[in-house]
Amino acid sequence: MSAEMRAAVYRGAGRVEVESVPVPAIGPGELLVRVEACGICHTDLKKIAHDLLPPPRIYGHETAGIVAASEAAGFQAGDRVALFHHIPCRSCFYCQRRLYAQCDTYKRVGITAGFEPAGGGFAQYVRVMDWIVRQGVVRVPDGVSLDRASFVEPVNTCLKAVVKCEVGPGETVVVLGQGPIGLLFTALLARRGATVFATDPIPARRQLGRRFGAEEVFDPAAGQAAGAIRAATEVFDAAAGEAADAIRAATGGRGADAVFLAAAAPGLVAEAVRLSRPGARIVLFAQTSPGEKFELDGAGICAQERTLLGCYSADVELQQEAARLVFDGDLPVEDLISHRLPLDRIHAGIDMATRPDEGGLKIIVHPQR
Repeated sequence: MSAEMRAAVYRGAGRVEVESVPVPAIGPGELLVRVEACGICHTDLKKIAHDLLPPPRIYGHETAGIVAASEAAGFQAGDRVALFHHIPCRSCFYCQRRLYAQCDTYKRVGITAGFEPAGGGFAQYVRVMDWIVRQGVVRVPDGVSLDRASFVEPVNTCLKAVVKCEVGPGETVVVLGQGPIGLLFTALLARRGATVFATDPIPARRQLGRRFGAEEVFDPAAGQAAGAIRAATEVFDAAAGEAADAIRAATGGRGADAVFLAAAAPGLVAEAVRLSRPGARIVLFAQTSPGEKFELDGAGICAQERTLLGCYSADVELQQEAARLVFDGDLPVEDLISHRLPLDRIHAGIDMATRPDEGGLKIIVHPQR
């Protein structure tokens, strides 16, 4: 193995440079993993675009690869693995309440390709630290592609939100946004027996949302979903049509039981309130950047008894279920992949993920190409 490798290094001011850096050394209990696939996640895009963390760093955390060297019992070179970059202590105040993402240990990133640990998946090799090795390394079965395995972490984050919202069979749920995360929500909610309606401005994503289990997917620019739900709740007299009839039939004239925000845009949280019934749950999933603000009518939350739920990152207790959903093919995650790019084209991948078009969806980086 060479002493140097290629990595996409965040250098500040929104800049990412593909450079040669040292292959990270590992210590007792640790693994060196050759990265074969790493998805581009909007959480990393926000960190780059808004300079949320000081440089230099190597981002990328939806990672799957092959063990290149092991100092950890139970693993050997050649093992195929998917990685979680956060693992909680399991014993602190927050862990005892299953709020793992608030645990101080969880907030320490345990995978690095160099510099301050930041996931490291946009590099050819990553060092996996000992506390991650003990609980955050998932073996990938033979016959499962490493592209598919890179979805274990994002599927876990979506499953966590669905579990937290306690969505049950027969409920009507709206998913705002049908990008990769929104489509995962649609599929998971449909599997639970919910009736799912969704919105997205891109026609190809609306079509895919139906394939993933949505009853209907509306164009938010046309106001179809808002009009349909407002008509159902007698707030807005929308023109009669299939959308309005479907929502009325699904909700008995009330509005959605739950709304999942898989996108962040001005006015979207208020729109979620308008689409939902009194007593509904609203899951904020994409509102992760410091400084993001929204205004809501107080009575719409208090007097109408809606619940706002924040949900962030993965749940260690859901690792096995998330892995099974991915590995067994219960979720068609590879249908989400629109582009597979070598590391040298990561700038194109970042641009496509930041400004998606008709053909863009999940972008997987292959550092070894």
